[in-house]
Amino acid sequence: MSAHRGTLALPNKYAKIPATTQSGFTLLEVMVALAIFALAALAIIRLQAFSIRSASDVVSHDLAWQVVRNRAAELLSNPAPPALGQSSGREVNGGIGYQWTQNIRRTDDARLVRVDIIVIGDDGRRARLQLARPLAL
Repeated sequence: MSAHRGTLALPNKYAKIPATTQSGFTLLEVMVALAIFALAALAIIRLQAFSIRSASDVVSHDLAWQVVRNRAAELLSNPAPPALGQSSGREVNGGIGYQWTQNIRRTDDARLVRVDIIVIGDDGRRARLQLARPLAL
């Protein structure tokens, strides 16, 4: 408080401050910042959805490979020689049905047979394995 010509003068809190010293953002600046943030958030959400979809595809593909490897393990561990020709069957793995087809045929080496196993899931995923198996274990 200061005295001026014998009167008490109170400071004026509401006096206008020159525009050059005002701080803060204009409405336009805030709107642009929000638009940029919204675009970045949308890109992150899309990336997350793509990541989830890709992970699901990997799991489904891996389940098809498990079925084809199981068929191969059965053929390789069975001491009886496999029957030549084509056979097929159906298995469920991870809640998904898989149709498998195996084709067993002779090779140039009379001690070996060639085994081709193809697995197709209900979801369209495929796995294929080729191996050679001795006739006698």
